[in-house]
Amino acid sequence: MASQKKNDNRYKKSQQFFERAVQLMPGGVSSPVRSFKSVGLEPVFIKSGQGAYLTDVDGNSYIDFVMSYGPLPAGHAHPAVRAALAKQMSRGTSFGCCAPGEVDLAQMISDAMGTNSKVRFVNSGTEAVMSAIRLARGATGRQLIVKIAGGYHGHVDALLVQAGSGATTHGNPSSPGIPAGVVENTLLLGFNDPAAAREQFSLHGEKIAAIIIEPVMGNIGVVNPEPGYLAELRRLCDQHGVLLIFDEVMTGFRVAWGGVQSQEAVHPDITCLGKIIGGGLPVGAYVARPALMDQISPAGPIYQAGTLSGNPLSMAAGAATLRLLQAPQAYSQLEFLGRRLQEGLVSAAAETGVPLAVQRRGSMLTPFFLPGHASAAGAASGQKIGNYAQALSCNTQAYAVFFKQMLDAGIMLPPSQYEAWFVSLVHTPADIDSTIEKARASLAVVKAGIAQK
Repeated sequence: MASQKKNDNRYKKSQQFFERAVQLMPGGVSSPVRSFKSVGLEPVFIKSGQGAYLTDVDGNSYIDFVMSYGPLPAGHAHPAVRAALAKQMSRGTSFGCCAPGEVDLAQMISDAMGTNSKVRFVNSGTEAVMSAIRLARGATGRQLIVKIAGGYHGHVDALLVQAGSGATTHGNPSSPGIPAGVVENTLLLGFNDPAAAREQFSLHGEKIAAIIIEPVMGNIGVVNPEPGYLAELRRLCDQHGVLLIFDEVMTGFRVAWGGVQSQEAVHPDITCLGKIIGGGLPVGAYVARPALMDQISPAGPIYQAGTLSGNPLSMAAGAATLRLLQAPQAYSQLEFLGRRLQEGLVSAAAETGVPLAVQRRGSMLTPFFLPGHASAAGAASGQKIGNYAQALSCNTQAYAVFFKQMLDAGIMLPPSQYEAWFVSLVHTPADIDSTIEKARASLAVVKAGIAQK
């Protein structure tokens, strides 16, 4: 497929940028998830974004469902976010001192979490997770951390074991450069497997500092928890004195105000946030009750710091974005659009005979291309992906064909089967319907390829 791209004049300038980029950056990208390698292509280079649309350096326009991998529920270059940034820019970009914006955004987050919580800002989701793990170990005096197979929590050494996102996409579920001694304190569990959790806690409960989990998995594609699963983890943690950490970097303020925990009524001890709370600028945060957070320096002995943490620009963009999500119909609109896209994709798959399971939580969804032996009728009747192993069985070659067809049709999707699509408030029903029609045509191409095999 890469050769098809090189010979396509629609992407000529992107090709030229990429030829320069590979000489200057590893793989030609600043993050592996931006590589189109897993779909057999080379990346397009984006010149601008406006609303629900992207424009690349060749002038091609796309309806965007990447949305910077989640931080843009209000779309690209929203006037309110731009105004907040312009106002802050006129005052300065970084002070190395405390600033009002930190307090204002921390208040919004604390109120949304509903647990009288305190907030520490960092610069990324990875930093939030790394800091949360240090807090959990420092507070409990224990070493073991439990993670979920397929859960991606940033490139933290101890958690880059059977990781999702780019680590799975590129066939590297782990990474060289991580000492064996670092991961020997990491235990693995399967998602949606409460029996395995009970067994691990029975064996090691007194040594476990924390279990970290995406309450809705997003880095192997969207996988929802089974009813009662998160509540059982909460019960086990309480029983064994283990801290429960929810990584809501992706889902926080995306699926609901207050995140998955507000929907499931299961409250973790520590929440990791990012993406939306920066409105498209680099940001992360971890949130917990005062008894835990006051163990962080300078209030307590557990050290964590960052020169640009609480950067005024990120605080301004994040607060502006959260205010847009506080509008009365914001989440109902996201739910409406997400459901419309899901139902349209399911219908298109049934019509074309492509085995597809479209899984969704609010405005984030993933169409899983089921293994070749699965039937479209089976997908329509409720066949689904429930964990990492099942996600790995998906037909990534079919997704690659689908991605290429959709890209050429003007739809920007994540270049991986193992990522979520994101709908925004500025996508219109017409955008959704156009996407469904193009998906139907693209699925027909996929089906033809399957039939030839």
